[in-house]
Amino acid sequence: MIITFNQKAREVVKMPEIQSQKKQTKTRDTPLMEVTLRRYEKPVGLEDRELVRKFCLGVGLLQPGDSRDVVVDVLLAMLLAKKEKSMLSSEDINEKVIEIRKKYNLAMLGIAPSNVRRQIKRLRELLLVEKVKSSYRIIEFGTLSTHYDEKFSQFLLPTIVTRIKEYFGEMDTRF
Repeated sequence: MIITFNQKAREVVKMPEIQSQKKQTKTRDTPLMEVTLRRYEKPVGLEDRELVRKFCLGVGLLQPGDSRDVVVDVLLAMLLAKKEKSMLSSEDINEKVIEIRKKYNLAMLGIAPSNVRRQIKRLRELLLVEKVKSSYRIIEFGTLSTHYDEKFSQFLLPTIVTRIKEYFGEMDTRF
């Protein structure tokens, strides 16, 4: 469920004038919102990191076969902090990510502070993590399933489905 919020649906790019022709414009389609969902087997008997990894795959934060999986460790660090009701700075998250990767004997790839901050931003865009002053937490230390119901299934998903129905209707009338 990669959700990307863009300010406008189309960008207009002016093409350079060719001799005496009029200026031409070319539009690029940019989605207002994008969602990726995948269905996997039931989450039974999985270790903590594997459970979070399957979740990330399911909601589109991670691509199948992707070796760059530091987003899994960032989310796992945030979930462990939620259990203790503690806020984490980006530096704290970075340290926790390194600990997690050592614990699971994983390569220290993608652990640069700039990359960890980028992964935090992706989790914020997905409405899983919020920033309070200069620290981060799972939204209101609440349950992910509650936020899924409140934000995604009641608000975001219906708007996407409604818009797609509009495209169906428009195509039905034209063709």
